[in-house]
Amino acid sequence: MVTRFDAIVIGTGQAGAPLASRLSDEGLKTAVIERKHTGGTCVNTGCIPTKALVASARVAHLTRRAADYGVTVQGAVGVDMRRVNARMKQISKASRDGVGAWMEGLEKGRLIRGHARFEGPRRVRIDGGEVLEAERIFINTGGRALVPEMPGLAEVPYLTNSGMMGVDFLPEHLLIVGGSYIGLEFAQAYRRFGSRVTVIEMADRLISREDEEVSHAVLEILLAEGVDIRLNATCISVARSGNGVAVGLDCSDGPPRVEGSHLLLAVGRRPNTDDLGLEAAGIETDRRGFITVDDHLRTSVPGIWALGDVNGRGAFTHTSYNDYEIVAANLFDGGRRSVADRVPCYGLFIDPPLGRVGMTEREVRASGVTALKATLPMSSVGRARLWGETQGFMQLLVGAESKRILGASILGSSGDEVVQTLLDLIYADAPYTVVGQAMHIHPTVSEYLPTLVGNLEPLKAP
Repeated sequence: MVTRFDAIVIGTGQAGAPLASRLSDEGLKTAVIERKHTGGTCVNTGCIPTKALVASARVAHLTRRAADYGVTVQGAVGVDMRRVNARMKQISKASRDGVGAWMEGLEKGRLIRGHARFEGPRRVRIDGGEVLEAERIFINTGGRALVPEMPGLAEVPYLTNSGMMGVDFLPEHLLIVGGSYIGLEFAQAYRRFGSRVTVIEMADRLISREDEEVSHAVLEILLAEGVDIRLNATCISVARSGNGVAVGLDCSDGPPRVEGSHLLLAVGRRPNTDDLGLEAAGIETDRRGFITVDDHLRTSVPGIWALGDVNGRGAFTHTSYNDYEIVAANLFDGGRRSVADRVPCYGLFIDPPLGRVGMTEREVRASGVTALKATLPMSSVGRARLWGETQGFMQLLVGAESKRILGASILGSSGDEVVQTLLDLIYADAPYTVVGQAMHIHPTVSEYLPTLVGNLEPLKAP
């Protein structure tokens, strides 16, 4: 027996859930399929729980610094990891339950718990049982941690970002393979909780997609807090060492082996496409398994769209939600929205955070555009001094002729919020001079954007 719908949404992540709601609001009978937890990666193992951990770690860090602010704390600062973990899970569960209730309450929707596999371009089967058909199908199945091929890995226990959600204890020495966004957030948080932490990175610097100035500044922040960093680890192997794990390294500096109590792999993500039966529907994927889509998020099969992490066109909650906005606008609002119009933006949520929009300096140089550059250390920002958070800097790149903002990096207090002022100017296609002429509230970090603009000078040769 086949159950027919107007639309099928596979996955309830940050694109799938709002899209299912919009489809229902438009009067379309919609099947919403979720194999596990509603809310997707962000709610369950990504942004929400990890930033809850970061928040707890920040409180521990500031409490240890209380004397810097003239505040007296009696005795040593302790961290109850069970309560930290319970708080994190409570926040995550509230979000998950909220999405679940939302999907259950759709007037034209039916939430189906189970795993969907394609049996054709218009047909999916749920866990080998019920068959559903629809003229429109939307895939939002997300991704999961990439587990690399690594000598000895099959013989040792390891954690990924998902596994870290169950860690309600303090690892004695956490070894983190991967010096990028996920790994660095966990590194700083667990160091602040009290673990010894070693980050192992194959490249010659952390977060290598960023400009060298950003990588170096982040390195200094983490080293100052006692995080050990091993770079140029080009030949990594793992093995058991007593009750813990040992990682063999081939680094330019430091001993060739480091031992720890726990191992966290943070080396990237892979799409959840390998068990969807995509070949039965004729849906094309790239060599990494990401579903191939055009700038309107349409797959190779008419009537099927892929949104969120699964399409390889973005790796963030905000890009996933923007995918929903693009598809919904084009389907129902007469829009012609496109992924090509999206300005890159993201954050690294260490403390202080990094906010990034637009192009890096490396990308600007590669483009051949004549550019201006300005840098302002956070130590010059009054608000940062007031809060005792003077690490990092503000940096801006603009077109010398166009006067348009090309890119910006703000590593520092409130950097993840302040940088969005510049992002809005990019979307408005407004010249950078606008921010220089605007009046800002004092004392804030944003009030120094005009100062930053005033520091612009020709981008020097590397």
